[in-house]
Amino acid sequence: MPEKKPPEKKAKSTRPPEQTFEESKYLKKLIEGKIPVRVRLSDNEEVEGVIEYYDHRFIRITRTGAPNLFVFKHDIKYLFEVA
Repeated sequence: MPEKKPPEKKAKSTRPPEQTFEESKYLKKLIEGKIPVRVRLSDNEEVEGVIEYYDHRFIRITRTGAPNLFVFKHDIKYLFEVA
């Protein structure tokens, strides 16, 4: 009687995680260090200030000599630290 071989398993491709939680860590670092940032918005406007608060939908930027802003995350192209 021939031996039965177990069925071969196909290699599953794993999807990358939807959320890495690195964004929260980075924003916390910016808030705790009061690190000035420049934010480029989707319409190419730039605002500069210190992030004071963040949520899953927006960040609050405190600016010197200008009103504080709530900026929706979906309107942000990128942000970077200002040296």
